[in-house]
Amino acid sequence: MEAVLYIHGKGGSSSEAEHYRSLFPSRHVAGVDYDVSSPQNAVKTIRGCVKELSLSYDKITLIANSIGAYFTMISDVDEYISRAYFISPVVDMESLITDMMKESGVTAKELSEKGTVVTPSGDTLSWEYLCFVRDHPVVWNAPTDVLYGEKDELVSYNSVYAFSVKHNASLTVMKNGEHWFHTEEQMRFTDNWIKSGVHND
Repeated sequence: MEAVLYIHGKGGSSSEAEHYRSLFPSRHVAGVDYDVSSPQNAVKTIRGCVKELSLSYDKITLIANSIGAYFTMISDVDEYISRAYFISPVVDMESLITDMMKESGVTAKELSEKGTVVTPSGDTLSWEYLCFVRDHPVVWNAPTDVLYGEKDELVSYNSVYAFSVKHNASLTVMKNGEHWFHTEEQMRFTDNWIKSGVHND
């Protein structure tokens, strides 16, 4: 018995898992909703979902998008994952947060004193969130394939490349691809990328 678990990114939902059913016609495909704003709850939810699936299925394939990939990697579930497909994964959350702080002119001292700071772009920086990230480094050992958009403005190529080398993951870069793979062309590219990986399993 095999299952596919989809983990959405910021602003997404478990309903996006429906898209992948046609790629895995013989497998159970599921999605999970979680609270993006709370890393503690996100980790708890994802870990619980993976462990529950592992009780009924011998093999779990993971498809995780953006911050969903990050939360999954710190959820201590890699032993249950037979293969992972990461789309625009956030692989260095601490750097992402500190870069946002620099761009917004927010110092660590200011953030620690205020607790939260809303940036000009509308994002909320949280000292508690940053501390959680620092206390939970990425530890990931499941076989992984990474898809990255050439024009990703959120995640740097260098961070994704370093991750792929460290974790022996394959790295595919879509020319003109963005962080959010959503256009018809981008989704077709994503589907073909996944089908190619499944074919080689």
